[in-house]
Amino acid sequence: MNRKGKLYFRYGTMGSAKTALLLTQAYNFEERGMRYVCLKPIIDTRDKSNVIKSRIGIERECKWIYTDTDLYALAESLFEESMTIIDWFLVDEAQFLSPEQVDQLARIVDDFGSNVICYGLRTDFQSHLFEGSRRLFEVADTIDEIKSTCNCGRKTIINARIDNKGDFVEEGAQVEIGGDDRYIAVCRKCWRNKRIEQSTRDALPFLELKLRH
Repeated sequence: MNRKGKLYFRYGTMGSAKTALLLTQAYNFEERGMRYVCLKPIIDTRDKSNVIKSRIGIERECKWIYTDTDLYALAESLFEESMTIIDWFLVDEAQFLSPEQVDQLARIVDDFGSNVICYGLRTDFQSHLFEGSRRLFEVADTIDEIKSTCNCGRKTIINARIDNKGDFVEEGAQVEIGGDDRYIAVCRKCWRNKRIEQSTRDALPFLELKLRH
């Protein structure tokens, strides 16, 4: 049988229910008797066990993806173990994949006809593309945006990192795992305005000191 799979990339900001959608998809596959596997990069260590967990409280067991995991080889071993081709691979936090691992997923689709759905963020807290996301934009067959709304009513596109005062953090490592205490999804305009507000506020003491002299 000539199987025709696809590589999907479904992206959105933090809090856009990406993980909940993945878990709902897994439940639907299970109900229909379809073969599937859930995967997740080990870099996301918020959960101690190998599970994918949504903010709304649902979870499902997954297999870890390590930095040196060859996903093509992993798929081959899973096929041998189950003695059949797996219909669907569901990947959470796909922005943390390496470009090479994304290419390995594409090969799984092309060589075996399995479908692969990757869920993840598009950009980091500085609005720069993650490497895994960049490669998915380059090679995915289907790209879908999971939209969510900023407090102002516009579409969120920035995953702003915040400190304990609620101010936006503008410097630091690209990857810093955290939830609502460390990140807030906002639109581009609110992100820009907040940064201008912080910059102006931080400059006031220096301006006042200069005026006194």
